[in-house]
Amino acid sequence: MMAPSMRIHRFTATEFATALSGPEPADALGGPKGSVVVVALDEPPAPGVTFPPLALATLPAVVVGTSASAVPRGADLVDVVLPPEGDELDATINAVAANPLATAALALVLRGSEARPVAEGLQLESAVYATLQAGPEFAAWRATRPVHPPRPGEGPAVAVRREGDRLELVLNRPGVRNALDARMRDELVAGLAIAAGDPTVAEVRIRGEGPAFCAGGDLDEFGTRPDVATAHLVRLTRSPARALAAVADRVVVELHGACIGSGIELPAFAARVVARADTVVGLPEVSLGLIPGAGGTVSLPRRVGRHRTTWLALTGRTIDAATALKWGLVDEIV
Repeated sequence: MMAPSMRIHRFTATEFATALSGPEPADALGGPKGSVVVVALDEPPAPGVTFPPLALATLPAVVVGTSASAVPRGADLVDVVLPPEGDELDATINAVAANPLATAALALVLRGSEARPVAEGLQLESAVYATLQAGPEFAAWRATRPVHPPRPGEGPAVAVRREGDRLELVLNRPGVRNALDARMRDELVAGLAIAAGDPTVAEVRIRGEGPAFCAGGDLDEFGTRPDVATAHLVRLTRSPARALAAVADRVVVELHGACIGSGIELPAFAARVVARADTVVGLPEVSLGLIPGAGGTVSLPRRVGRHRTTWLALTGRTIDAATALKWGLVDEIV
C-alpha cells in the first residue's frame, strides 16, 4: 500500500532531463517521505538533450527505467530497469513506500560507489549504514525484535586449517546457520590476515558448516553498539570485506543453502564463487530500514551491475543458484 505522502513522477527521458535541469531538482523530485521517478526508456531523448550529472548523483529518489529491452539506451541514468508490464514496478514502489529513507539511501550509495576504489566504497557504505541505524525505520524494526543476550560460543567461530599452500577458513556456527556475529567477524579477519601476510598461501577456501553457508548478520547484535559513530569505526577497523578484497585473487568461496546479506556480500569479492544447487541468495537489509552493510554495495555491482544489485536490495526477493550463475554472481554450480 502506497503511503499518502509518497510521490511518483512519470517522465520520458527528455522530460526527466528537463526536470533535472530545473531549479532545486532534489526538492522537486525527491524527499524523505518517499519518491519514485519512472522514466520510459523506450522513448529515446530528443537530440541534444543532456543530463546534469551532479543533479542525478544527488537525487534522493529511486529512479526506475521501464523498457521492453533488458539493456536499453539511457540505462546508466536509472537505478533499476524493469519491464513496463507486470508487478515489478508495483513491488518497487511498495518497497519505497515502506522504507523511503533506506531505499533512497541505497540508490544514492550505489550511484556514488560505482567509480570509487573498494576502500572508498566501503567507507561510504559504512557511513550511510551508520546514519540509517540512527534513523526511524531501523528503530521501528528493532522495536519489533527483542534483543537477546549473546549466545555462548562452542569452539572457534571460524575454523582455520592449513594444508600445504592451501588455507581453509570454515564458518563454524552451524546451529544459527553461520549468522555473522562480532566473534565470527573478528576471527574471519584474523584468518584472512594469515593469507595477506604469507605469499606462500596460494589459495584460500572459505566454506560453512551445517545447513547454510551464512544466513546473514546475527540479528540479535544489530543496533547493540553504544552509538552509531563507534559502530562505523568498528566496521572500518575490523572489516572482513576489506580483508577479503585484499587477497581476493586467491580466494574461492563455496556456497550452499541460505546465502543472505553478508552471506553473499562477502563471497562476491572472491575471485571464484562456486555454489551447490540448493543455494539461495538475497539482500534483506532494506526491510530492516538499512542498506547492505557487509560490503555488498561494493562487491555485488562489480559482479552483477548496479541495476541487479538495486533490484535484489529493493525488493528483498531471493534468487536461486541457476539465476545467480546466469547473472555472474557465482561462477559454477557443483
